[in-house]
Amino acid sequence: MGVKLYGIPLSTPTAAVMTCLAEKEVEYELVPVNLSTGEHKTPTHLAKNPFGKIPALEDGSITLFESRAITAYISHKYQSGTDLFRHDNIEEAAMVGVWVEVESQQFSPPIGSIIYEILVKPYTGQTTDQSAVDANVVKLSSVLDVYEARLSSSKYLACDSFTLADLHHLPYIYYLLKTPHADLITSRPHVNAWWEDISARPSFVKVAEQVDAIIAKA
Repeated sequence: MGVKLYGIPLSTPTAAVMTCLAEKEVEYELVPVNLSTGEHKTPTHLAKNPFGKIPALEDGSITLFESRAITAYISHKYQSGTDLFRHDNIEEAAMVGVWVEVESQQFSPPIGSIIYEILVKPYTGQTTDQSAVDANVVKLSSVLDVYEARLSSSKYLACDSFTLADLHHLPYIYYLLKTPHADLITSRPHVNAWWEDISARPSFVKVAEQVDAIIAKA
């Protein structure tokens, strides 16, 4: 049995796993999950992810959910492609762990809320809560000030090599730049240079092209 990824490219966690698989040069099958029909809540999918979310990954006898756990597994198991966890340098590997946590705990919540309010809610017929947007813009701005300082002395977040710490930011910033708050990235020279670098990686360019094609058809 080959690697199977259950999800859709529009999903930020799924896009992150797709990018990771490309960086590690792992062939896989993307199995679409139809969220509009509730396929993610069916017994078949719940057997893969008991929380009824995407993505889920099957690799031989193991089934995983939670995108950061999936990308960590891929990074540790497969030796091909980019070393996303800096296995040969314990200090750099430790910093990868630190910045993966920063992305998960500090960066993802406010940027996810902004994207949800501005892009997802109108698409599903709901009304944007501008007060929620404003509050999370303030939170994200403070986080990105820390990033700006970090990236003034380091090419990437964990070290001077592209790692998982950078990878998980890609889908979120891609969507943020489609909102009126793109200046949160572009107004910070070191953050913007970092974004332009990581977003040009062939692994993510391919994923972004798939997302753009889906959006164009919507």
